[in-house]
Amino acid sequence: MSSPALSNQQWGGRFAAGPSAIMGAINASIGFDRKMWRQDIRGSLAHAAMLAHVGIISAEDQVAIREGLAAIAARIEAGDFAWDEALEDIHMNIEARLTERIGDAGKRLHTARSRNDQVALDLRLWVRDAIDGLSAQIGDVMRALVDRAEEHAGTIMPGFTHLQPAQPTTFGHHMLAYVEMFSRDLSRLADCRARMNESPLGAAALCGTGFPIDRHMTAAALGFERGPMRNSLDAVASRDFAAEFLFCCAMCQTHLSRLAEEVVIWTNPYFGFVKLSDAFTTGSSIMPQKRNPDAAELVRGKTGRVIGALTGMLTVLKGLALTYFKDMQEDKEGVFDAAETLTLTLAATAGMVRDIQPQVGRLAEAAGAGFSTATDLADWLVRELRLPFRDAHHVTGRLVAKAEAMGVDLSGLTIQEMQEAEPRIHAGVFGVLGAAASVASRTSYGGTAPENVRRMAAEWRERLA
Repeated sequence: MSSPALSNQQWGGRFAAGPSAIMGAINASIGFDRKMWRQDIRGSLAHAAMLAHVGIISAEDQVAIREGLAAIAARIEAGDFAWDEALEDIHMNIEARLTERIGDAGKRLHTARSRNDQVALDLRLWVRDAIDGLSAQIGDVMRALVDRAEEHAGTIMPGFTHLQPAQPTTFGHHMLAYVEMFSRDLSRLADCRARMNESPLGAAALCGTGFPIDRHMTAAALGFERGPMRNSLDAVASRDFAAEFLFCCAMCQTHLSRLAEEVVIWTNPYFGFVKLSDAFTTGSSIMPQKRNPDAAELVRGKTGRVIGALTGMLTVLKGLALTYFKDMQEDKEGVFDAAETLTLTLAATAGMVRDIQPQVGRLAEAAGAGFSTATDLADWLVRELRLPFRDAHHVTGRLVAKAEAMGVDLSGLTIQEMQEAEPRIHAGVFGVLGAAASVASRTSYGGTAPENVRRMAAEWRERLA
């Protein structure tokens, strides 16, 4: 471990005594912000190249910095880098090692830069990289769902409202509903990436610098398409990009949780809609018959972590005046944890979707239960008998009550029994009382008819190719 004196050398001559052990423990962030080492080195390389370009440091110093940072990166990549808590954070750890390697050239790297703009840069770069990785994973989940939608475009299943039987739908249509949700998650992440894609580097501590730096050069070198941020105070003070990223993660995780909840319900033997293999289930230590959908339950359970990270970020930011406060050290762990949690749950979900085995016969049986074609009967009364819909709704309700009292479904009623509620009903009504006929009739745009599902799945497959 480095001595307090070394740490104070990084701060400057203002501090004569070292920090207390408690102060060192609460102040250090190297335990978590070292995740940003790649981004920190990228930012330093761009900064050094710019300093040499404008003549603030020599070309020789820039070469030494570049080679020194490359050597440090190799050591970190190999797991052969000694992190020093006394040096507080990722920035000082790398700068101290660089100076040990190359001498005074390493000390010149921080010219026209502060840890305030440096950490803002590193976190933007880290979040941008995370967005790219998560977006690819969401696309993989969507492709898995599209595969199942095509495979089961005509597989009839019950649709629910209030978790009560509502109308028949298809398994493929159900899968495509989640494709739509995840497509919006992709769109939100893309919007977040575009909005945050501007560089804070060069804002320095808060007011910019008197050195003749070229902020457009560093922004371009680091891929910030919107260029440098226009206000130095905003550049070091703002973390709304991180909060927006966390919202995107929380929303996507919530969608994953909804799908996971359905898997938990569907795999229950009382439903028996789907099965999962051993790959995504576990057993019980005492009950040998158990097959628990633990992967789905954990996807659902981890949602609280991601929502909590968003709440934590907003709570940190809500009381901060401009510009930088040490509170902002608390902006990172939630971001890292949320991104890593979502990475894991997306992978688990993609695996479960590909693994899931719909029980076609059981789904079809359940689709016709619970008077699920009552709406089709009401619609038939409107189309064929020209009843006003409210009257048709009333007639259908009476027939449902009659069937329920007799212990049969609507198709189990005779024509005579139906005519007691509406004398003009004829045998043609039986053509709409089956679940398959109900599903096939829903041909309106976005409806559940198998032909719609196949067409929409094909569109998604092309968009995701």
